[in-house]
Amino acid sequence: MSLPKYPTITPPLTRGDSINQILSSIALEELGMSHILNAEGEKMQYVLGTLPGLSGGSATYEDVLNVNSSVEAMLNTALENQLMLNSKMMLAMNAPVIPGVTGATGATGATGSATGATGATGATGATGANGPAGATGALGSVGITGATGAVGAAGITGATGATGLTGATGARGATGPAGAAGTVGAAGPAGPQGAAGATGITGTVGAAGATGATGATGATGPAGPTGATGPNPSATAGFAANTTGTAVTVLLGGTLIPLPSTQLLSADILVNGANTIFTVNTFGRYRISYHINTTLSLLMGSRLLINGAVNTASTINPVISTSQYYNEIELDLGAAATVSLQMFTSVLGVATLINNGAGASLMIIRLS
Repeated sequence: MSLPKYPTITPPLTRGDSINQILSSIALEELGMSHILNAEGEKMQYVLGTLPGLSGGSATYEDVLNVNSSVEAMLNTALENQLMLNSKMMLAMNAPVIPGVTGATGATGATGSATGATGATGATGATGANGPAGATGALGSVGITGATGAVGAAGITGATGATGLTGATGARGATGPAGAAGTVGAAGPAGPQGAAGATGITGTVGAAGATGATGATGATGPAGPTGATGPNPSATAGFAANTTGTAVTVLLGGTLIPLPSTQLLSADILVNGANTIFTVNTFGRYRISYHINTTLSLLMGSRLLINGAVNTASTINPVISTSQYYNEIELDLGAAATVSLQMFTSVLGVATLINNGAGASLMIIRLS
C-alpha cells in the first residue's frame, strides 16, 4: 500500500481547505487500518489452513496460541488508534474561527461647511451567529474492577447421625467349681420279672372316607394403612432461560448473564431482581448445567459463579472463536448458596444471544 500524498499548498489553504485536508488524512489512515485488520484475519486463516488458495494447517497447538496472541495485541493497538482518530476528527470538526487582523484606521475626512440634518436612526443589525462548540474531551479510562464480594454465611449444621449399633455381648465367665458329691443311698431290692403277654392279631385297614365338599371363600380383609411417602430430592429444582436476543457487554472481569424469559423454580430457589443470581435454600448435592448460544463466533469464555467465586470445573476458555458453550458439574451446596452464569473476556466486547431460541439457559437439580 502506498503512502498518502498531499497536494502542493499554492495558494495558501483556507480554514475550510485545512479541515478537508485533515479529514482526508483520517480517511486514509482508516483505509490503511482496514488493510492491517484484513492481513491479521488472513494470518489466522493461514495458520488454521482455511485461507483459499494457500496450503496451511500444519501449525502446532503452540503456534496457534502464539498467532492468536499476536492478533489480539494488534486488535488492542487498533482500538487505541481508533480512539486517537476519533479525537482528531472531533477537534478538526470543532476548530474555532480565528478573526483576522484589524486593518489600519483611515484618515479623518474634512469638516463640512455646515451641519447637516440629523439622519434617521439606522436599523438594528442582525444578531451574529453563535460561535462553534468547544472540542469534545478525551475519553476517560476504563474504571478498575470492583472488589470481590464478601464470602457468604456458613451453611447450617447437618442433622445428627443415627445411633450406632449395640456392641457384641461379652464372653461368658468361667464355670464355678463343682459342689461336693452327695452320699449314695442304699440300693433297694429288685422286684420279680413278670411273664410276657401273648401278641394280639393285627386288624384289617378300614376303607378311606369320601372327600368333603370345599368350604365357601372367606370375606376379604380390610386394606392395610398406606405407607409414608419416601424422600424426593429432585423436588428442589430450577430452570431459567433467555430467549430475547439480549446483547451483553462483556467486561474484562466478566458479566453476569440475565435469564428472565422462562423460570421454573421450586419454592426453595429464589432469584434476584436482575434475574442473574439464584439462591438455593436447601442443603444437598446438586447437578448444575448451562448452555450459551451466540449469533457470532467469539473469543470469549463462560463459567459458573458459586457464592460469588469462580468454579474452575465449570469454566470454558476456548483458544479459537466459538458460538456455543455448554458444561455440567456436580457439587455440594449449603443453605443460602448462590449460583450465577457469567461470560468473560480478555478484550472488551459484545456477545449477542440467539433470539427466539435457547440464547442462554441454566438448570439446577438436587440429587440427594
